[in-house]
Amino acid sequence: MSPLTPLVEATDPSAFGGKAASLGIAARAGLPVPAGFALTVDAVEGVIRADPDVLSRLHAACAGVHPRAVRSSAVGEDSGAASFAGAHCTILGVRRPDAVIAAVRDVHASGAAPGARAYRSRLGLSPCRMGVVIQDLVPAEVAGVLFTRNPVTGSAERVVEASWGLGEAVVAGLVVPDRYRLDTCGRVIERSCGEKDLALRARSGGTEQVAVVGPAVHTPCLDDAQLAALHALAEACDTVYESSEHDIEFAVFDGTVFLLQRRPITGG
Repeated sequence: MSPLTPLVEATDPSAFGGKAASLGIAARAGLPVPAGFALTVDAVEGVIRADPDVLSRLHAACAGVHPRAVRSSAVGEDSGAASFAGAHCTILGVRRPDAVIAAVRDVHASGAAPGARAYRSRLGLSPCRMGVVIQDLVPAEVAGVLFTRNPVTGSAERVVEASWGLGEAVVAGLVVPDRYRLDTCGRVIERSCGEKDLALRARSGGTEQVAVVGPAVHTPCLDDAQLAALHALAEACDTVYESSEHDIEFAVFDGTVFLLQRRPITGG
């Protein structure tokens, strides 16, 4: 098995981690997953050891100047029992090969962070074995999260939270996002505009916070066509994952809704 594998070929969650395997399923099914590749747990350990072969392969794979997202993919992550949402590190806007290598090391280190260790201990999980996903960064106009079950009431409906720019602004709680509720047929049953006064944008070597001013702060960031596309994405995930329980991170760019992450909805 190659230590660097196209995401579409990342089939083994024990080798690549849960997130890579889940995205690999989506990519093989033709869902709109950004292009990228996965590092096995052993490859990540090779980066930590500064193995010359692994480093040279990673350096060659990351040649070019377009920005990338470097995401955790620990064994057991994004499973039906444990989501690890927010527990491990994600680094966005990485451009140079040496910066990608540094980001892989940071993601690996996040597996030993106090919050991640406490979560693993609470669930009785073994020590972290970290794989990594490296993808082209979608320069999102709008991004956010989609739940196919209401996380508060448990009702079978789509709940969408979204804001301008990269989705980390929503995930990290930097804004009060717009909130939409759709029934299981995709009909909008509630819209609530948030306080979207900043956006995260990719910049050279990372991201930056950009102030949002004027009417856009309180203008809905998703229109009916985009909400319909998100409903269609959820239905496609129903088929691909043979489940109707999804916690999805998405980005919208140039008329396309991209699937960035998909995990089962868990109580953990």
